[in-house]
Amino acid sequence: MMREGWRLFIENAHDLTFAWMAGDASEAMRRVDQDTPDVLVVDISLPDRSGLELIKDLRLLRPKLPMIAVSMHDEKLYAQRALKAGARGYVMKSAPQKVLENALHRVAGGGIAVSEEMSEEILRAFSSGTANETKDSITELSDREFEVFRLMGQGRNTGQIAETLRISTKTVDVHKMNIRAKLGINGSSELAYFAIRWTEGQVAGS
Repeated sequence: MMREGWRLFIENAHDLTFAWMAGDASEAMRRVDQDTPDVLVVDISLPDRSGLELIKDLRLLRPKLPMIAVSMHDEKLYAQRALKAGARGYVMKSAPQKVLENALHRVAGGGIAVSEEMSEEILRAFSSGTANETKDSITELSDREFEVFRLMGQGRNTGQIAETLRISTKTVDVHKMNIRAKLGINGSSELAYFAIRWTEGQVAGS
């Protein structure tokens, strides 16, 4: 339904032409190789891989391909990660069609498309070489570690996280161990408590 909605939106937008759509990352890789679009819209949540991983791979294969990440999650959680992965923009699925259309035109023209609030936050972080000072422990997590951490914050157990991310429970445990090390947390229960409290804080602050 989401893909069909984007197709209809693009087909009815001014100066935009719909090329193709793919149901997962593997299909998207094949389609890009066969017919590289002017701009690629990538959902963060894909059935076979993270959209961030797809963006990273495509950035290596097609460094000049402009990409926009879309997600149901608040941009405070993913916008900077998406830009770091190689996307040129980040738009929430709930954004008005005019915002989506402007983002596509802006990225196609070589610009970057994020909200004014996120743009100001990024500028504050990277102006005058202060980016390192603004980093906290959460930003040091890898994209996959952050996915595990976020799902823990939603109260998911190891098996549920493994099923959602399509990885083994052993891999989830390894990610949890790495997360604890980066956050300076000793036990699993303490990590789960911290993840839930952090997630609650993000919701309250949005």
